[in-house]
Amino acid sequence: MQVEEARRLLAERLGGGPRPPSPESARAVTAQLAHPDTLGPLVRRLSAGDLDLAECTRLSYRHVLGFDKLLLLAGAPRFMLRIHFWHGRTGPAPEDIHNHRCAIASAVVRGRVRMECYEPAADGVPATAYRETIDGPGGAWRLRRVGDARLRLICTEQYGPGRSYGLAARTLHRVVSEEPTVTLFLETAPQRSVTDVYVRNSGHVTSAEAGRSGSTTDGGPATYRTSATAGGSVTGTGSVTDIGDDRIADDEPVGRDGRSGGDIRTGGAERAGPPPKTPLPPAVYLAELDALARSLGY
Repeated sequence: MQVEEARRLLAERLGGGPRPPSPESARAVTAQLAHPDTLGPLVRRLSAGDLDLAECTRLSYRHVLGFDKLLLLAGAPRFMLRIHFWHGRTGPAPEDIHNHRCAIASAVVRGRVRMECYEPAADGVPATAYRETIDGPGGAWRLRRVGDARLRLICTEQYGPGRSYGLAARTLHRVVSEEPTVTLFLETAPQRSVTDVYVRNSGHVTSAEAGRSGSTTDGGPATYRTSATAGGSVTGTGSVTDIGDDRIADDEPVGRDGRSGGDIRTGGAERAGPPPKTPLPPAVYLAELDALARSLGY
């Protein structure tokens, strides 16, 4: 697929009206682009220089959770198409429960991920709630502590090669990858300026901790459904409505990029601030694209 053809496809499928695209439309176009016979030629053309290398590398970086985020196609504010290279167990910390500023979609190209969806619940696992902002594209993360919360695990789903999902902006979730994995990730038009991040106070959530909700792969509450289709689309509302006192409980910003704020303290424990967000060197960016293209047969 040619680069401009991919851009047109994204623009057509996501629409340009005032209403945000649905998670299902985002999932469908991401799954189409992630097919090896589509993604392979696209990545090969990009790795051969059919891109704005300076812009792509400026917005590509090693995420604080240990995976590489590579920008493929910039179409802000309507979309940003990225490749995520997960390095398995080498990540520095497990992913926090969070939502997004926009509807997102992800398709697994190589490897496997596990996605967990959550909802606020009085009998859930204790956590500390934060509001996250970002200093513009490629900028630093800023967290402000909001207060205490409790979250309940409502569904768990495994995604392997060829499977995909879409999530509404406010759906609370967490993604775990325990093996080297490549995903195609789509961000759509922003719907709000903040996201919600929950740092759990008591280790990993298990089915036992989740109480009666348990763990399921084809159901859960009506607002969270895992489809029976091969795509495995997950849609949800998951708005954050129960986080205790919604006032700012700690007025000092906490920097996820390590530039300000120091450690995140929750439940008596301290988490070291992650390193600054640093753009990937062009050689690393191109090498990872080249490796992906070769793994897809191109």
